[in-house]
Amino acid sequence: MLHDELNTEVYEQIDIPSRLSHFVLLSDRQWVNRERRLVIELCELFDIKILSVAFDQLSVNLGDFYLRWERHTEYSTYTFYREGVFDEPFAQPAISYIPKEWLVKLPGELLVATHIALEDRRRPGRSMSELADLFSSNTIIGSKVSAGSASVWSDDQIHPDGFTRFLVHDDNLRSRQVSRLVQRLLEIETYRMLAILPLSMTREIIPQLEQYEDQLIELMTTNTTSNSIEDEQQLLVKLTALATEIERISAQSSHRFSASHTYNFIMQQRITELREERIEGLQMLYKFRKQRVASTMSTFDLVRSKLDTLSLQVERATSMLRTRVDISMESQIRDLLKSMDTRAHLQLRLQETVEGLSVVVLSYYLLGITGYGLKAVKAAGLDINIELATGIAIPIIVTSVFLAIRRFRRIVSKSAASSGRK
Repeated sequence: MLHDELNTEVYEQIDIPSRLSHFVLLSDRQWVNRERRLVIELCELFDIKILSVAFDQLSVNLGDFYLRWERHTEYSTYTFYREGVFDEPFAQPAISYIPKEWLVKLPGELLVATHIALEDRRRPGRSMSELADLFSSNTIIGSKVSAGSASVWSDDQIHPDGFTRFLVHDDNLRSRQVSRLVQRLLEIETYRMLAILPLSMTREIIPQLEQYEDQLIELMTTNTTSNSIEDEQQLLVKLTALATEIERISAQSSHRFSASHTYNFIMQQRITELREERIEGLQMLYKFRKQRVASTMSTFDLVRSKLDTLSLQVERATSMLRTRVDISMESQIRDLLKSMDTRAHLQLRLQETVEGLSVVVLSYYLLGITGYGLKAVKAAGLDINIELATGIAIPIIVTSVFLAIRRFRRIVSKSAASSGRK
């Protein structure tokens, strides 16, 4: 499969004189089956049967003309060739032999449409007045190409039928050069349009980026004046939303910009392979076009760079604000811990006070019980001095209660420390 792909013939054998019509339709990959069916339908209209229904390119002779269809990643190309002598190069183009009802069923958006007329070397060269008539009195541009083997003229204008026009005069082309020349002209037209495809998207992005840049400046100004952590958190939410919008635009445009650079590179290669030489008194075919495409590509690079810069600035601002929020929260946590420590110290002092009161209270009740016991002993006939015995019991009871409470507190502290370690 890979071998066949590398050796696929990309050039159609074209005899001069010939006329061809070429157009490119942008369409999603989901339409490829419909395109294949329409190509098969066109072939059947001219009594040609296509056995395979799974093809991404097809070249077929339909009698009066020749069809080449190719499916690419995001577009399809349709090229119709018609050989034969002609007087008026663009009076009856090859596409005029295609049923209009079939053309309107093709899916996609028209990106490129061009007619190319190839004149035989035996035909005398055309004067500037003749060329002006062929190109509707528009400004004519032209070059010698293929090391002077052919002359190509155009006006770089879309004519009422929706097509641009190229007139090629064979000066000394070999048979294979004709096909390569036509292929290069078609590819240059296709790739230069694909290269600037993101232009409308870019024009929408630029004011959005200016708006986001103003928002970032405003948020950063607010960042320097915010005092409370609530303000900083609200500001962080806004910065995060701004970063999300910038990343969304970047994700939507990055693929398109990368594809444009690839198409521009291929276009530059094809222009180099064309080997243009100046025709005295005419602007060269692709010098002006290269400048316009280069200018547009510079705009794309500027927008991409601005997206990256803005994304980086928002990321830095967000990082700085997060640091401030973290420091503020740490300060609040420190104050909270300090408050908790003060509260714990007060609770400890209160606990010690309660423990002292507990000693007094327990000692009082124990002395009362002791007094009742001594009274019972005296009532039983034992001659004792109750007041003296109670007085003697006071230090003993108070000391015993104090030591018992202290021992109990130590046991509880050890149990809590052991649970904390676990």
